[in-house]
Amino acid sequence: MIRYLLPLALFLGLVALLATGLYRDPRLVPSPFIGKPAPALDLPSLKNEGKRLTNDDLRGRVQLVNVWASWCAACREEHEVLLRLAQEKKIPLLGFDYKDRREDALAWLEGLGDPYDEIAFDADGRAGIEWGVYGVPETFLVDAQGVVRYKHVGPLTWETVEEKLMPLVRRLEKGQ
Repeated sequence: MIRYLLPLALFLGLVALLATGLYRDPRLVPSPFIGKPAPALDLPSLKNEGKRLTNDDLRGRVQLVNVWASWCAACREEHEVLLRLAQEKKIPLLGFDYKDRREDALAWLEGLGDPYDEIAFDADGRAGIEWGVYGVPETFLVDAQGVVRYKHVGPLTWETVEEKLMPLVRRLEKGQ
């Protein structure tokens, strides 16, 4: 009798586990870096090939690190939000161009506008792996000490900026 009930119980447990996954928001991907120093960053600048961007560029101010690519349709969707953030000078933006061709990325920025203060160029995606990037766009909020405080998967919306990011930015700028 138990040899029939055990497989049935395992099957029902698996069904219950899979069913709970259907009700979770796929954009809520936990990051192991929240509350920890930002992963290693040592990449050439997209716009200035002779310059390198490192973790030192992540310290000294609260800022967003936005991972994007010219081939990414969702990045185009979020680009207006980033342009508005830059125009309103709400927070510094460090771009992280992921698995892209330099000429494609530069043309994309020229055509759509450049909201970034600086852009790291990760042509082969290795730094993206270090950062735990699942896909683009992804955005990280980094505090003035270079610690990751928040991660957003998918395109940013103005609602997300106003309701989640900016309250956290204000708290971080006050040192909380």
